[in-house]
Amino acid sequence: MTAAVFIGSVLLIVVGLRTVVQPMIGLVLLGLALALRPRIGQLNPDLPTLREADAPALFDLLGGIADTCGVRPPDTVQLGPAFSVTVTHYGFTRKRCLVVGLPLWAAYPPQQRVAAIAHALAYAAPRHVRSRAFVAMALESLIAGSGTMRANDTAYISWTVNALAFGADEVAAGARNFNIRGKTSEWVLWIPRTAIAATARLLLWLTLPATRGALLEADDAAARTASSGAAVAALNDQDLARPVCMEAHRLVIERKTLATKRSTAAPEQDFREKLARQAARLREQRGGDATRVSLNASRVTRLSAAPRHRAAITLDEPGLTRIADELRLPEKAVVDKMMRDGVAEAQQPIALR
Repeated sequence: MTAAVFIGSVLLIVVGLRTVVQPMIGLVLLGLALALRPRIGQLNPDLPTLREADAPALFDLLGGIADTCGVRPPDTVQLGPAFSVTVTHYGFTRKRCLVVGLPLWAAYPPQQRVAAIAHALAYAAPRHVRSRAFVAMALESLIAGSGTMRANDTAYISWTVNALAFGADEVAAGARNFNIRGKTSEWVLWIPRTAIAATARLLLWLTLPATRGALLEADDAAARTASSGAAVAALNDQDLARPVCMEAHRLVIERKTLATKRSTAAPEQDFREKLARQAARLREQRGGDATRVSLNASRVTRLSAAPRHRAAITLDEPGLTRIADELRLPEKAVVDKMMRDGVAEAQQPIALR
């Protein structure tokens, strides 16, 4: 469809160059084709990136988890400031990048980290229809195109001027004309924007059953890899996203504003240990709350009723130490970024994100 719109717009501009209407229609269609162009994913340049040569112990763990889940291991790893574990694609060959959030890495015990990684890798497998190149790029293009055609705050002028000021009438008339043109442009773009948004919703609705199935398959993969208990605990601990990120925000404010006694530990280690202690306190408080209902209650019930799995991948103390050494510099970079930019409010995850 995008190729047809692009070719049609070029033909209208070239063939109808002597007219006025055809080139104008061609320019509108050309803008529509550019808005719907395929998006090639890229690595986030603001996040530290690790490859196998930088972290052999970490990639050895990821390779074992990927083999257990029956998927391809990630090509790169990035550490980020969100409470999430996700897989993104980048480049023309759609290489896989595992993006691990530092708050989640700090809050989860080792086996729950394995469960979170296994879930993310299995959920982004090619058998999940939304992870396939055609559907994924189509969704990205439709969503980005709809956002591109949405009017922003600069489309209108709110101008108040003293009526006795010099040139007040000309300024007011110019502002009115600018707002009229902005309103006209918004109405012109409303039809394609609505069509693009409706197509994106239709594609999401058509792939919803497959997405739910992929979510349950990823739960099973996490249970087979890290054990059923670790997978259930990781699902339950998704509720910690908001309070852990609030604690991270408090630590950032404390570090920036209060002259606290400096710890002997490295800043990233101190930051990670405080988040881990906060997560442990929250688990203890939650254990005594009989009225609590998990956000993923149905998935937890399903995993609890299924046959129990033992851990296929476990993390021993030497392995944890090696991985911690490899992540020391990336963790410092992420902590510095959080100190500079702050901590975004946590969104409730959908699939161990």
